[in-house]
Amino acid sequence: MLKNYLKITFRSLWKYKTNSIISITGLAIGIGCFLLLATYILHELQYDRFQTNGKDIVRVNLFYQSGDSEPVYVAITPTGVAPVFSREFAEVKDAVRLYPISGSGAVAVQYQDKLFNEKKVVFADSSFFRIFPQTFIEGDIKTALSQPNSVVIDKTTAKKYFGSESAIGKSVKIAETYSMQVTGVVTDLPSYSHIKFNWLASYSTLPRSKTEVFESANDYTYLLLKPNTDIKTLQSKVDGFVNKNLNNPQDPSTKVRLELEEFNRIHLYSKASGSMEVSGNYKYIYILSGVAILILVIACINFINLVTARSAVRAREVGVRKVMGAARFQLFRQYLFECGIITISSIFVGIVISLLGFPSLSNLTGSILNFSVWPTYSVGLVLLLLAILVTLLSGVYPAAVLSGFEPIKVLQGKVLSKANGSGLRSFLVVSQFTVSLLFIIGTIIANQQLSYIQNKNLGINPSQIIVLDLSTGISSGKLASIKNELLNNSSVESVTASYDSPVNVGGGYMITAKDKPPGFNMNITAIPVEKDFVPTLGMKLVAGENFNETDILQATKDSAELRKFAFILNESAVKALGWTAANAIGKSVNMNGRQGEVKAVAKDFHFRSLHEKIGPIAIIPEYNYFGKMMVKISGDKMQDALKLLQETWKTNFPLRPFEYHFLNQEFDEMYKAESRVSAILGLFSTITILISCLGLFALVAFISQQRTKEIGIRKVLGATASSIVILLSRDFIKLMLIALVIASPVAWYFMDQWLQDFAYRIEINYWVFVLAGVIAVGIALLTVSFQSIKAALMNPVKSLKSE
Repeated sequence: MLKNYLKITFRSLWKYKTNSIISITGLAIGIGCFLLLATYILHELQYDRFQTNGKDIVRVNLFYQSGDSEPVYVAITPTGVAPVFSREFAEVKDAVRLYPISGSGAVAVQYQDKLFNEKKVVFADSSFFRIFPQTFIEGDIKTALSQPNSVVIDKTTAKKYFGSESAIGKSVKIAETYSMQVTGVVTDLPSYSHIKFNWLASYSTLPRSKTEVFESANDYTYLLLKPNTDIKTLQSKVDGFVNKNLNNPQDPSTKVRLELEEFNRIHLYSKASGSMEVSGNYKYIYILSGVAILILVIACINFINLVTARSAVRAREVGVRKVMGAARFQLFRQYLFECGIITISSIFVGIVISLLGFPSLSNLTGSILNFSVWPTYSVGLVLLLLAILVTLLSGVYPAAVLSGFEPIKVLQGKVLSKANGSGLRSFLVVSQFTVSLLFIIGTIIANQQLSYIQNKNLGINPSQIIVLDLSTGISSGKLASIKNELLNNSSVESVTASYDSPVNVGGGYMITAKDKPPGFNMNITAIPVEKDFVPTLGMKLVAGENFNETDILQATKDSAELRKFAFILNESAVKALGWTAANAIGKSVNMNGRQGEVKAVAKDFHFRSLHEKIGPIAIIPEYNYFGKMMVKISGDKMQDALKLLQETWKTNFPLRPFEYHFLNQEFDEMYKAESRVSAILGLFSTITILISCLGLFALVAFISQQRTKEIGIRKVLGATASSIVILLSRDFIKLMLIALVIASPVAWYFMDQWLQDFAYRIEINYWVFVLAGVIAVGIALLTVSFQSIKAALMNPVKSLKSE
């Protein structure tokens, strides 16, 4: 029997080659896309789950707010948190501090004549491997970071620098400052780890490692708790410690909190900014899971329409087989078997599609994606369940329709004149295009928001600004020398430097004012800068004037007691302090010991993601450390400027490879997750439309076959080809409009929820839905017109004769 089923199946597939190819292709695309998205979703859900202690680890985040100013919630904490918490709280088994010295840039690493810029250089306490065990290829896990100037590297880095030689004992120089000895080699961390490093150096190498201060936040702090510790109970103890030691009882408007966050929830659920890598978003997992399922469902719907369309031309075959004694169950089983063969073929093609698609999806998401992400044997199990599920979803209804034809009516040709299942098929078309419209509307709105972000007036002008990472900093004298050298060339308009990136400032400080009551202090973000920072970034001053040489001389005096700082505050800071821009000038302020006066008020500018509202920020001319040098170049002299920069860099920093990027790129990097989802939505909305159009193509073919006699009679009575096309198309236009009516409110709701994550967002306009409808109807008309025109141009004599 199986041999007979196979023979009939392949004979049928071969006879209707076009229909068979479209069936397999449409289903394969749906299955391939499902596997691609499922792999990415699994990758995101597996984040940090490989850590054996994960359920007992928490990260400490810092929350602070002053008065009515915007709260700040960051993933970095003061240096003293880890050692103090280890002593203060019995629930804490161990603690570790992590300090990525490379930050958002890179540091130079030198071994003999090999010199590279490395972006994943992290300093960590010796407790790191007790909390985050790793597999050691070389070295001892217990002592690898126990001594200063020790460094552990991953397998890829060991091969990159030392080839086949043992890495243990090799001496390298990091950031031109630290002479380190390799004490261990570990296996590479998986891409689904939010803690990533190529170089893990001993924290005891840093001068501040012996201090336990709470004045500034620099480190990531992770605590390993004792088993079965109740995090809420521990949090209440931490709150008590903070209230006793850090909060100021004389200023209840200022709030400081150290918040414990479960390690396994960090990647998808964390609200803290400044994490070690760009976090994911659990909402996007729900969105993409829905996309994956909907694409698979649409592929099945498409397959149902294709098989149903083919049933019209196979009706007489069914009638003959029933007359010859075939039972309905036998026919049902035969056609379900055919669907199974098509499904299995589609799965194999879908696997090939997913394998070919993994590199592109990996580039899009920034993660290494392949089937190895799946748990052992799970791919085979899922594919088996998928084969059964898709066969049942897509095969039961067509098999029931085919096997249910009555032989007498079939042989009389009556079944072809009926619109059997027309209601269900209309429902399926509406379902397909409702989903397609959801994707189209979602893609349009997501792209609008991203365009809004990219084109919004940030209060600074990041265009044509090249950023050079200074990693370990630069002396004020050398900076001045480089600046003068660059400004002597017409390709350079201005040069400045700052502590960190001006579009992602992370420094947290306290500011007090002389005219405020005793005990008053306000949390404020601050960025130390070189004096030409404001004009280079194109910032606008609403009151006062920019820094001058006198301000620099006063701020860089040898004696800290004699130093006096000039402050530029933004409008939000001035408002939070209860001043106006005009009367703020000359006000005496103190910020973490930096005494001075307000010299100017800057128009509010975005120094963090547009997910957050603009908060208070102070700009100060402090020359102790600059991590970024920014060069504004003439637009028409790009190549000349880059050549000049490279030559100047090699002269002044011979031990650092020359690398650069544009300030715009740093800004775009903050919206990587949104860009990723927008791109995925755009890609898969195109695929859903393609699959939907295949189903529509099949349905029009089906209806054209059913109405062959009607079309022939109409043509004989004088109907034109255009009237026939309109006749066959108008019902589908109605279905498209129904789909638009259903999709619009659903899309509006979900996209409005997504936009609420942004402090600055677009408004959803009605024309988005009109545009989506025009796109969907236009594509549907093109699909319908092909078959409609073919039917309208058919010779009526031939069609009536065949009927």
